[in-house]
Amino acid sequence: MKKERLRGVNLGGWFSQVDCIQEKDPEGFPGVLEHIRTFLEVKDFSRIRQAGFNHVRLPVDYFNLFETDTLKPKEEVFLLLDKALKEIQEADLDVILDLHKCPGHDFHLGCSVEQPFFTDPAARKGACDVWAFMAERYAGDNRIMMELLNEPAGQDSLVWDKVKDELFWSIRKHAPKNTIVIGSNKWNSPREFDKLTPVDDDNVIYSFHTYTPVTFTHQGAAWISDPFFKIKRPWPGDYAAPEQGSTTRLDVEFGKWDKDRLQASIQNALDFRAKYDLPVACNEFGVYVQVARQYQIAWMRDFLDILREADVGYSYWNYKNLDFGLISKGESLHNDLPQYNNPDRLDSELMGMIANG
Repeated sequence: MKKERLRGVNLGGWFSQVDCIQEKDPEGFPGVLEHIRTFLEVKDFSRIRQAGFNHVRLPVDYFNLFETDTLKPKEEVFLLLDKALKEIQEADLDVILDLHKCPGHDFHLGCSVEQPFFTDPAARKGACDVWAFMAERYAGDNRIMMELLNEPAGQDSLVWDKVKDELFWSIRKHAPKNTIVIGSNKWNSPREFDKLTPVDDDNVIYSFHTYTPVTFTHQGAAWISDPFFKIKRPWPGDYAAPEQGSTTRLDVEFGKWDKDRLQASIQNALDFRAKYDLPVACNEFGVYVQVARQYQIAWMRDFLDILREADVGYSYWNYKNLDFGLISKGESLHNDLPQYNNPDRLDSELMGMIANG
């Protein structure tokens, strides 16, 4: 029987990227543990389910759950994660447990430098040890899917294609029945699916992310210093080439961009699905909330149309905060955006559009 198409949201900023939350509101930040206890609660999961979503993707950074030097589990934090997973499922939502940052790999630092994970066996062993513990802990719950690694940023996609197997079998050894999610290289680019090979297992979803073109979706983003990303751009649009060399490893995309080219940008993932008869899903997509509203909505409408027409599941980035949030609280930069001008600071228009996608 064919499973229901995945329709969900990411819960980033809760057990992951906590430093980004603190950076935006240092005076109001209560400390890591109290932040995890209070950032999201049962009413959030109920809201997500009632909107029409059927799952959430829950990113975790390993250093929030394990001691960085010994990789000893922090039981106090794991008890909070246990509680979170239980409450999410009680709201009738499945969960993708996503290892967002692991020993030797940080997707954000990967924008500028190669990560040790791809060259250092010790870093990969650390990541396997982390997954062995989590997989064994949550193996008894078939509503929990396990995602190897968020946005691998290797220089060579053929290297990722080999080392992904180490992580995969570390999970499968301890969690024989859970669905496992495998992403493509270069920040889960759909283009890299032509260098991805399936594992010998039929309980797997293959994942890509789409913020294409990044020069549109991330225009004005404070965390990207390259001046090419500071230019305001419409959607659709014809974007001029940069006048100087790029200072980032991110794709510097230019030229004419519209729905047809956006569709073409995910074709390798769709070809992979057709070739191997395996499921694929888009586990992150979105537009920086400071982008002009009419263009943000236009890109979102086009991309949701593409996913629906291709019958591809998805997880929107992000439910709360981190500059893409359906909810924005404690982000002073976004205080005056009209979509958040309500007591819940909820962009209900965008949430409804995505839930119905």
